[in-house]
Amino acid sequence: MTATIVSDGELFAAKGLPQDLQPRRMTVDTHKEHASVRPFGAPEQRSDFTPDRIAIERVDGTVVAERSHPRASFRGHTLETPWDPLDRAYFNGYALWTYLTTPFFAIMNGMGVEEAEPWNESSTERWRHLRVTFPDDIASHSTVQDFYFGDDYLLRRHDYHVDIAGGFAAAQYVYDIDEADGIKFPTRRRAYLRRSDGRPDHDHLMVSIDLRDVHYL
Repeated sequence: MTATIVSDGELFAAKGLPQDLQPRRMTVDTHKEHASVRPFGAPEQRSDFTPDRIAIERVDGTVVAERSHPRASFRGHTLETPWDPLDRAYFNGYALWTYLTTPFFAIMNGMGVEEAEPWNESSTERWRHLRVTFPDDIASHSTVQDFYFGDDYLLRRHDYHVDIAGGFAAAQYVYDIDEADGIKFPTRRRAYLRRSDGRPDHDHLMVSIDLRDVHYL
């Protein structure tokens, strides 16, 4: 899958890496966990993400910087701990892979999926709830994540903890469903801090993502 993305939000400023609004081209593999975004850090550079390695490369394949077993480098991090570019690339890789392959990743080997109690979003909206437990060999926000679907079976919200940033709780809402190559997907994602009552804190937009030009290859 490929998509043009524009991202922003408080998280990147908190990490000392404020996000510009330049469109970037994201590519994710729908059959294994691999992702890349271009440009990254310079016009002729891209990121290259797998769970066991993160790299920044030139488009000819020359490695600019890389880190093996990147998850270990986040031990002890809090929300305010600064990130370096490889940290940012790792977060971008696993997060966008998770978002852009939802819900298809749920049938991959090792995933645990169960239907949990519905969520009452409002007095008129009651959403069905899937709880997904990720295996150790898949990098993502947290081991357990919750996905909420409307009566049309389309995703409405995705809840998780960002373990590599102090474990803060997030509620990510999705909007503006579009269709590409016969597959429906949200074009806007807004992740807010999640309060202890499960409601979003709209004063703190941690990450925003807008998508266009989506193609499934």
